[in-house]
Amino acid sequence: MALEVGTTETTQPQKEEAKIDSSSASEMVEITPIEAEASIWEDIERCESYLVCSMYEDAASSASSVLKRLRRRSSDGGADGEFHEMVVSAGMVLVQSLKELGRTSDILNQLRTLFGCVAAMPVEVFLTGVCFQISEGSTGVGEILEEFLGNWNYVDAGYYTPVDKEENSNCKHFVLTLDKYLEVAEIYVLTVLGRILNDGDLATSWVEKAALPEEKRQELLRKLHSLYSVKATNSELSSSENMLDENEALLKEEILPKGFLNSIDARSIPIGESDKKKAILKLYGKTETGFWWFRTIGLKIGNTRMVISNGKILLGCLILLACFVLRRKGANLKRFIKKQAVSIKNALLDFWKLAFSYQVNPLAAVQPLAAPGAAIPAGR
Repeated sequence: MALEVGTTETTQPQKEEAKIDSSSASEMVEITPIEAEASIWEDIERCESYLVCSMYEDAASSASSVLKRLRRRSSDGGADGEFHEMVVSAGMVLVQSLKELGRTSDILNQLRTLFGCVAAMPVEVFLTGVCFQISEGSTGVGEILEEFLGNWNYVDAGYYTPVDKEENSNCKHFVLTLDKYLEVAEIYVLTVLGRILNDGDLATSWVEKAALPEEKRQELLRKLHSLYSVKATNSELSSSENMLDENEALLKEEILPKGFLNSIDARSIPIGESDKKKAILKLYGKTETGFWWFRTIGLKIGNTRMVISNGKILLGCLILLACFVLRRKGANLKRFIKKQAVSIKNALLDFWKLAFSYQVNPLAAVQPLAAPGAAIPAGR
């Protein structure tokens, strides 16, 4: 009995000491939110350093671990503005690292695995991955874009919320602005459906059914219409070029005599994709004999060939005529000025002669004037 009591008396203080040690250890391990954020930012900076140093495997691995930590924090309700910046920074490092590693087609799958759902991905990271995969020609981008756009519900205040918050528990803390939603919608409608798949009916149908304000819907429809107007114009131009090539080929077959091209010096035959057009121009240059009733005139100086239009020839003639008229008028003006100068010179000479030919009596100032009616003495 004494031994049993002794053992109970010695084990009870040991339990109390163990509780005290565990509580103190828990107090020492506990980290404040500020310290946790600082630690995450340090890890993100380390990921960016790996990326800058071309250590893409380390950068991708570190960015994935940071995103997993952030996902756990989001599930605990710790999402805020700084949290979004952390997610975007780590996600950009991951996306760029995967691209540099040649794993572009796996970017969106990796993001889906890390974030849990497509709607939980930040728009900046999601669009960057989409653009990378489109540039590489990856398939399945349209389905992911459609899934992303379908997971959001428009609210009258001008933003979007997840359609089913219970199903998309990883993105229940997120909201999406109208501008960000439109960025994704334009890439899906204009780039994927409009340009890549060339399905205008599906693009128009999706825009008409999408959860968009009416003003933005009409704006997106106008952009889609403009896109297809440009494509129709380009197709008409390409068809007209094809018709021109066919007409030139027909002209070559019907008009050119057989063996004509063989008679041309081999050194003067053009080499390239436009052999047909240049050969026909060469034919016209050798057979044209008219002048003004043709649109262009071909001149050949050695191995150099020039095609001059009638408009340029007419403009050159007008310039020569203007120079001739100005030269004639300049000569007439020069003669007129010379004639006027001679006239002025003669007038000055005549005035000079007249002024010094008049005789003046030098004693007229000292001789008295005769009184009126007085007789002048004789002999004077």
